[in-house]
Amino acid sequence: MKSNPNPPRHHGMPTREQVIDFIQSSPTPAGKREIAKAFGLKGQEKIALKALLKDMAEEGLIDGRKTAYHRMGGVPKVTVLRVLEIDDGDAYAIPDAWSPDDASPPPRLKIVEKKKGPGRMPALKLGDRVLARTEETQRGWLAHPMKKLPARTEGLMGVVEIDKTGKGWLAPVDKKIRNSSPISDLGGAEAGQLVVAEPAGRGPRAGVRVVEVLGDPLAPKSFSMIAIAKHGIPHIFPDEVLAEAQRAAKMPLSEDAREDLRALPIVAIDPADARDHDDAIWAEPDGEGGFRAIVAIADVSFYVRPTSQIDREARKRGNSAYFPDRVVPMLPEVLSADVCSLKQGEDRAAMACHLRISPEGKVTSFRFTRALVRIAGNIAYEDAQAQMDAGDAPEHLVHLWEAWKLLAAARHARDPLELELPERQVRLDEQGRIAEIAIRERLDAHRVVEDFMIAANVAAAKALEAKTAPVVYRVHEPPSREKLIALRDYLDTMGRKLALGQVITPGLFNRMLKDVTDEAEKAQVMEAVLRSQTQAYYGPRNAGHFGLALGSYAHFTSPIRRYADLLVHRALVDAYKLEQPKPPHNANIPEHSGLSDRDREDLGKVSDAISAAERRAMEAERETIDRYVAAWLAGRVGEVFETRITGVQKFGFFATIVGLGGDGLVPVSTLGAEHFFYEEAGQTLTGKDSGTSYGPGDRLKLRLAEANPLTGALKFELPEVQTGGIEPRGNRPPPRSKPRGKPKGPRKDAQGKHEVGKRGRPGNIRHQGRKR
Repeated sequence: MKSNPNPPRHHGMPTREQVIDFIQSSPTPAGKREIAKAFGLKGQEKIALKALLKDMAEEGLIDGRKTAYHRMGGVPKVTVLRVLEIDDGDAYAIPDAWSPDDASPPPRLKIVEKKKGPGRMPALKLGDRVLARTEETQRGWLAHPMKKLPARTEGLMGVVEIDKTGKGWLAPVDKKIRNSSPISDLGGAEAGQLVVAEPAGRGPRAGVRVVEVLGDPLAPKSFSMIAIAKHGIPHIFPDEVLAEAQRAAKMPLSEDAREDLRALPIVAIDPADARDHDDAIWAEPDGEGGFRAIVAIADVSFYVRPTSQIDREARKRGNSAYFPDRVVPMLPEVLSADVCSLKQGEDRAAMACHLRISPEGKVTSFRFTRALVRIAGNIAYEDAQAQMDAGDAPEHLVHLWEAWKLLAAARHARDPLELELPERQVRLDEQGRIAEIAIRERLDAHRVVEDFMIAANVAAAKALEAKTAPVVYRVHEPPSREKLIALRDYLDTMGRKLALGQVITPGLFNRMLKDVTDEAEKAQVMEAVLRSQTQAYYGPRNAGHFGLALGSYAHFTSPIRRYADLLVHRALVDAYKLEQPKPPHNANIPEHSGLSDRDREDLGKVSDAISAAERRAMEAERETIDRYVAAWLAGRVGEVFETRITGVQKFGFFATIVGLGGDGLVPVSTLGAEHFFYEEAGQTLTGKDSGTSYGPGDRLKLRLAEANPLTGALKFELPEVQTGGIEPRGNRPPPRSKPRGKPKGPRKDAQGKHEVGKRGRPGNIRHQGRKR
């Protein structure tokens, strides 16, 4: 009897990954019949397989031939693309399903967008997915977009629900997705389990099929996994990366080629639970009223060389992501938490920034060396502050505080933007359950480290500029004119002026806030100023840092957790000839630790990529905190809380619990029987009959109506709804605009017919993580 060359591997419809794996490993040509036989498909399942193979061909995963399918090595005529770069308004993309080997980089396609007329799509952004028709020309590949597609994971993660008929439904965990999807294949999942699913076919009626069961959605550590999976954050290191990291960690340090700073009492001041210590500081008086100081940063570029496996993985991740229950590191743990980490009593490789600080707090000179350091102590912020407050701190800590006072005076003279932005901290117990949610206290110890880091970051940018070397700048542009006009109009409703003819500086906003004595009104103005700010990003062209009031700024101080800092280190290695001799017997480790030729020629591409990765991590971190807050509050539904309004739209307003956080919606339909009109300039909802008005910054008591830990969504309602009886808005003057009659157009806010859309939260200008 002849043996079957392709015996059935699984029973049931295969996933895309299983089809590709079968095609690649099959010893004979793999057509539809062979695939169906391998997975034991019959009847309707064969029809479903035909549709799946057609979808995979259109997506570029396989070719479209029916006799024998092959994994695609080129670009299909119609395929899904992901925007990877925006250059002078032109969008460039790569195939979304491309996962090539090192010798086969993905083709780069220029997207030819239709500028006007029917079929014109909104401007594309980094990370957008489009279905496009492709063509190869003498100038290279072009793509003509046909339609914009939803994010890859949008709506495809959720909780399984089973209705009375036994049919499965996927309840989404994304608060922006309102409807459940029918499940055509449960894949062994049970009701109440968190799963990852994929479309079962074309169109919404086709539903989804479960491809991975994640388990209990409310179990410890599930909330971060929801965000990790939804945003596609890489969190598992390939074996080859881990193996290379082990080899790199064993490279010996050359004492002869490094400045020896091991005798100095350099200390690392970090959060109490920090595992990766990438910066440490030291200062001593210079005898002239100023200070000599050293900011020692982990020399990651020595261990992570360009084009290495570790480097490719770090480049893909862009940065570490920090969640209450876990850290998704940019580098394998043997490097991030051990060999690169500046640990007390251990000899470590460092990039040292030597600073001279004048009596006025200005950095008058700087230089960079590769050094050996032996950290005198890893100190928690709270412990360092306690020693200083008690007056029994060691001399090296006292010197740090004295040097910081000079830097702080220079900072005050520079007048950077000062916004009170409280940071929520989720503390978990040993079982991973929520023990406490609180606002993180800000100490002088935090400011000491922050100002030293800012000084080193500025020095790195200026040092590279002095050599006309490539720089990855940290850019924070001034507010756009459109946002300034919106801010002016809003302040006008409060009886405050903002003249647009003057030079807009951070100090202007600081003085505006200082002039507001009423705390409720100050919160309103602060929210408005925050909304006017642009989002910081990385780029090779310097546009200054508006928030810090600095002309040149780069990130240098956190190369363990930010790829941008690693690029700055490599640029310094090249510019100041700091290359280290490669240790013997490490044939697999690249020679050069400076910038790669690719990055030296064009830093724009990688800057865009790591900016997108940073936004991805920030969104995932914020959503995870929201889920923890909602879980914390789930048992307190019905309680009344002191809240502050953070945003107003025509469909209602958002409010956050004072001292805790967590944004929740108060739908306009719950405000009572009277009509509420939305005034865009003043960003207020105003009752037609009572004159009751709600606007950003207002404080009021609200009852928690819903708290959904799976989506992180909260819903509030007024404690008592009385027509015309709601207390007016504190001390805030009423809008100065003329009384309004009946609204024109289809304003039906009182019936709540406007669906809730995107929240439109203001971007945070602070840098990701704990240090600037």
